Amino acid sequence: MPAGPGGRRLPVRLGPGHYQGPGRAGRRRGARAQGQAAILFFGDSITAGLGVEPDQAYPALIGQRVDSLHLPYAVVNAGLSGETSAGGRSRINWVLSRQPVGVFVLELGGNDGLRGLPLTDTRRNLQAIIDTVRQKAPQAKIVLAGMQIPPNMGPAYATDFKKLYGELAAKNKLTLIPFLLENVGGIAKLNQRDGIHPTPEGHKLVARTVWRTVQPLL
Repeated sequence: MPAGPGGRRLPVRLGPGHYQGPGRAGRRRGARAQGQAAILFFGDSITAGLGVEPDQAYPALIGQRVDSLHLPYAVVNAGLSGETSAGGRSRINWVLSRQPVGVFVLELGGNDGLRGLPLTDTRRNLQAIIDTVRQKAPQAKIVLAGMQIPPNMGPAYATDFKKLYGELAAKNKLTLIPFLLENVGGIAKLNQRDGIHPTPEGHKLVARTVWRTVQPLL
């Protein structure tokens, strides 16, 4: 499969006109739709669909809805398992260079929180990604997917982490998904054995949450 900077895989299709990005194995399923604006999902293992089939991950389910409505968008899954906000900041330019972007869904920071990284760094990295999208793809509508973490690092850290997304969305006038894993996070039957990554059924609920926010932007 063609590789980008540092050997990262290029995005690949999720279906007609849709692509799966670096972070999971996948096969191309046809030629890229020329000039078609993308709904680009830029995130970590939740977006990449760790532990489920590519067509079961929530970006692919969004792609199915786009297809069913015959909307003129290609869905691109640029999720990368293990990605932090710093890692996303380092690859955002390359990802944006692959296709025109109509809607940019930013889902990063969860790994920062689980590792207890300084929230000042997470905020700075997410802001840099937002700034880069605004510069490189000024036409793109940006959606910020909020995340929450368990209080392992202390309740104050978990609270500040949760607030970070709303504050960034307000500052930058972004569309906010308050909690990406609404009605999924913390529910054992909707998550894999690690308690973090959704099952296929969990991804269906995540897709429903995301679609509720993204559909009005299309």
